[in-house]
Amino acid sequence: MASENMCTVVGGLGRDPELRYTQGGRPVASFGVAVDRRYQKDGEWVSETSWLNVTVWGDLAENCAASLTKGTRVIVAGRFQQREYETKEGEKRNVIELVADAVGPDLRWATAEVERIQRDSSSSGGRGGGGGNADRVRTHLPDEEPFVKDASISDL
Repeated sequence: MASENMCTVVGGLGRDPELRYTQGGRPVASFGVAVDRRYQKDGEWVSETSWLNVTVWGDLAENCAASLTKGTRVIVAGRFQQREYETKEGEKRNVIELVADAVGPDLRWATAEVERIQRDSSSSGGRGGGGGNADRVRTHLPDEEPFVKDASISDL
């Protein structure tokens, strides 16, 4: 039995999605999501914020860049992935990011108008009204690494 590391997070965008294209022309977007945790400690309410870096590919990347802005409450479903990259200074870094399969607005805090985008079957992901696996976003390929911004959490 294959194991999957799937998770769903709800939080607010810490920055507008940054849309880029790989050398092969594949869209990739990244953004940070602030996930809050509130609990009581010694009778006082305490809030903690965790920042998650989110990466989205293909049509989903373009749709996120066109639809989401800093502060938008979102629901993100995907998988965690650890990736190593090298900075401009030659230092090796590891990052854990959430590679999203689905992103949507949290309708508890806003309303949304959904506009279905018609795609022909030759576009990436094979969308066009089908269903099932054709609606899944392809995750990243080893030869198509996303743009990596060397940033601290405070930059998000």
